[in-house]
Amino acid sequence: MELLTETGDESAVSVRAVAQRVGVSVPSIYLHFADKRALIDAVCGEVFEALHQRLRAAAEQAEDPFAALRAQGNAYVHFALENPEHYRVVMMQAHEPAQESVDSVVASGAFAYLVSTVQECVDIGVLEGEAVELALGLWAAAHGVAALLVAKPYFPWPEVDAFVDRTICMAGLGLAAAARVDSSAPLGDLQERLDRLR
Repeated sequence: MELLTETGDESAVSVRAVAQRVGVSVPSIYLHFADKRALIDAVCGEVFEALHQRLRAAAEQAEDPFAALRAQGNAYVHFALENPEHYRVVMMQAHEPAQESVDSVVASGAFAYLVSTVQECVDIGVLEGEAVELALGLWAAAHGVAALLVAKPYFPWPEVDAFVDRTICMAGLGLAAAARVDSSAPLGDLQERLDRLR
């Protein structure tokens, strides 16, 4: 994790470099990790556990489940911005599916927590639909803004905190409204319906 942070480059995290950093022989590393991919997957697991804890901490300050979703979305994006190389490795590169892979960590940790918050929103009636599908949509929105900010930091983004919060709000409110507004209605009817929400 330190090598990723310091170098900003996954290629710098070789088994030899890790062995040198911790002061052991290369064969000693292979007693714990089969190869570099297993080593990177272990790092990813640590990163996602940290993300999971960040999401929980953000949600604890919220007044209700819908506010908790907003807080989690903001926390997710800011976590990515604070850990860009870790985020690239975990979320922007393909991983071989395996029982102990990073994808199983995602399913059992941070994503499962997001699903539980979405289910709370369904239970109180602010969202409608199947919790996992709704959570995937919210995750896609948060990942989209996070990935763009990480990959294209030089774009002329507006003030980042406000931009992130607006994007997260659009995703949550969009899901809530989509269940209540017929998006296939003629534009005039749709606009009238939306205007009544003011």
